[in-house]
Amino acid sequence: MRDAGLAACAAVLLAAAFPKIGAAWLVPFGTAITFWLWQGASWKRAALLGWLIGFIFFAIDFAWVGHTVGRYIGAFGPFLAFGPALIEAPFIALAGALGAIAYARMRPGVAPLAAAAAFTICEWLRSIGVLAAPFDQLGYTQADTPLRAIAAYAGTYGITFVLCALGAYAADSLHRKTWRPLLAATASTAVLTLGAWTFWPARALAPPTIPVVAVQANIPQSFKWNALALAVRRYTAMTLASTHLHPRLIVWPETAIPTALDLDPYLLDQFSDLARRLGSTIVAGGIDSSGRRVYNALYIFAPDGSSKIYKKRQLVAFAEWFPGRAFLSWLPYIGALNGGLTPGGTDGVYSTSALSIAPLICWESAFADLAYAQMQRNAQILVVSTDDAWFGTTSGPYMHAQIAQLRAVESGAYVVRAAATGISGIIAPDGRWQARSRLEQQTTVAGKVGRRVPTLFARIGPTRVALALIALYGLLFLVPRARAE
Repeated sequence: MRDAGLAACAAVLLAAAFPKIGAAWLVPFGTAITFWLWQGASWKRAALLGWLIGFIFFAIDFAWVGHTVGRYIGAFGPFLAFGPALIEAPFIALAGALGAIAYARMRPGVAPLAAAAAFTICEWLRSIGVLAAPFDQLGYTQADTPLRAIAAYAGTYGITFVLCALGAYAADSLHRKTWRPLLAATASTAVLTLGAWTFWPARALAPPTIPVVAVQANIPQSFKWNALALAVRRYTAMTLASTHLHPRLIVWPETAIPTALDLDPYLLDQFSDLARRLGSTIVAGGIDSSGRRVYNALYIFAPDGSSKIYKKRQLVAFAEWFPGRAFLSWLPYIGALNGGLTPGGTDGVYSTSALSIAPLICWESAFADLAYAQMQRNAQILVVSTDDAWFGTTSGPYMHAQIAQLRAVESGAYVVRAAATGISGIIAPDGRWQARSRLEQQTTVAGKVGRRVPTLFARIGPTRVALALIALYGLLFLVPRARAE
């Protein structure tokens, strides 16, 4: 019972590090308790405790998923968070098992480092693939702390690894009743962070010169899909109102125009004409129904009257598509849970009247590998178009906006983020908001952007970081136990 209570405590501390509480400093305490439970436990017991930590942690931090759906399933809405918790918790269980094996078989001085690598590897595993849910990565909590500079070199996973190493060595100090491991880990973290800041190109940015605008029309989700005329009128009027700013790039949210634009030549001409009149590129969210397939899409209207379409690549499982729907068609509510969308198939980098942009639609912005693929094609600006209105004023929109800050640091690029009801804004390559909106506010957010700055992470990407951690975990087995401390 004591260990179960400590596991619950660790989960709560980790959850409290994320918005809305946002106590980022709690992460090392949560990880310290986690690794303390794993150190000395059998791999089976560590896996069980890891599963318990993961289930409680994810159930708390995914509570926002039931906000809108709760309107349809009533009192069962809050329990919807148990779904992603059940899917994600096994990865923390795997981390526990790998950590326990490291403690049992490795030299004591390096076992905490291996356990930290194991946790980070499992965080990466749960963040890739069609069923991935890359929210709640521990590194995201440091979006406003000096540790965020590490993401320019090793991505968000690098921050997670540092946080876990700090917690693991704190736990090791308690087990061995000496402060030396914790002091060494703390000193190493300080030196690493100072070095990252010192050589971080984003700290010496040239003044941005390209004016951009993000439009937040604040049309409630409750009637958005029946308000096409209102959406067209409001987004057009708000865009025209920004004419005096002479923006070269204007971004509207995901499905801002709630219809299949490819089937409405009148609207396509209207928005193309709007882009011509302003001399700007307009990125507008809508639906594309090419052939028999339906896509969540961004229409990119150029000042010369041409247009292109970006189709969302990473769909939200159980919302925009349902895995195994044909096999499970006999279950109730399957039709309601499936959005019937098809994933797009390109990395999507587009030349604009500003700079080349890399569009990311909503959920996609949480995937470091998607942004990395676009950076490899020489994109200069990340454009995040999202509809977080699904989640009201819960922690969801805040967590999603925090993720965009780390994408900016990793890629070295400015981020222009347009959200239906917030949070919209412009993020600099150092992760700081140049300007941002509040939730449930009708507004435009204006700012300036420039070319991206080089980062190591934009060259190597998340997969190489993960492979390096896997190699580290394996190599630490080779350190002779005969030299144990």
